[in-house]
Amino acid sequence: MYVHDDCFATWMEKLSKKLNEIGKDLKSLINTNEVFDKDEKLLDNQDLCLMLHISPRTLQRYRSEGSLPFLKYGQKIYYKAVI
Repeated sequence: MYVHDDCFATWMEKLSKKLNEIGKDLKSLINTNEVFDKDEKLLDNQDLCLMLHISPRTLQRYRSEGSLPFLKYGQKIYYKAVI
């Protein structure tokens, strides 16, 4: 299979942009110490479901109803936990 140079360059440019977006999301997660107080921690869906003994669907319903505040980084959802 042969890929034309202009198609390859376009594909590489799209890939580079996507990797930069992912890198920014990762940086924002790594630098949470600067964003949150020392007594705050981020929990993901699995953590919160285990802690509250509820299903992922129930957690989704809580988010939809607005009864549970959350943060979204990319496609992943997090919840602030005060320790």
